Amino acid sequence: MSGPVHIRDSRTGFDVVVVAASFGGPAALAAVLGELPVDFPAAVLVVQHRTARIDTVFVEHLRRRTVLPVRLAREGQQVLATGVTVLPARHTGIVDGDRLRLQPAGSARSADPLIGSVAAAYGTRAIAVVLTGRLDDGAAGIRTVKRHGGRTVVEDPASARAAGMPAAALATGCVDLVLPLHTISHALVALTMAPGAADLFRVPPASWAQFVA
Repeated sequence: MSGPVHIRDSRTGFDVVVVAASFGGPAALAAVLGELPVDFPAAVLVVQHRTARIDTVFVEHLRRRTVLPVRLAREGQQVLATGVTVLPARHTGIVDGDRLRLQPAGSARSADPLIGSVAAAYGTRAIAVVLTGRLDDGAAGIRTVKRHGGRTVVEDPASARAAGMPAAALATGCVDLVLPLHTISHALVALTMAPGAADLFRVPPASWAQFVA
């Protein structure tokens, strides 16, 4: 069982990081979350495409690999709970005030609604990360985050187990940082914890950027 849920310090640069992954995601998520420090200041929301029968196993997998608290999302929980909140399989989430509302979603299209809702709610204080996966879930969310002034980070397709999701995100022209898997955690730490880093890593969108699908 996880411990008490606490709310992060709102004085830091970013409130929330949404991380999306599909095929190859458990290992990629472990690599990213495993390098985040215990005082990482932003709430982390995770969307991983999987079947519902492994929800508990998946959460335990992440708990063993990070010093941050990890919990399975519950209806109505506070969005900015410290640590890592994992959405249930085949579900997405919508931000309602400061609460997370869970909604059923297809296994291949669960990241975009959550990322888009977080972007609309938190604007410049949101970060979206798209990791390995097939198809294109996360690309629409990346557009929305960039449109609202947040930061977007994508795993280099060359380091991804499956390049589909990272490549689709890159094709939007709305990505700030394209990084090998092993450096993504360092970028998140810099963005959220290093003074001035958020402004340093702001990248103007490409002239051909697609802010809407």
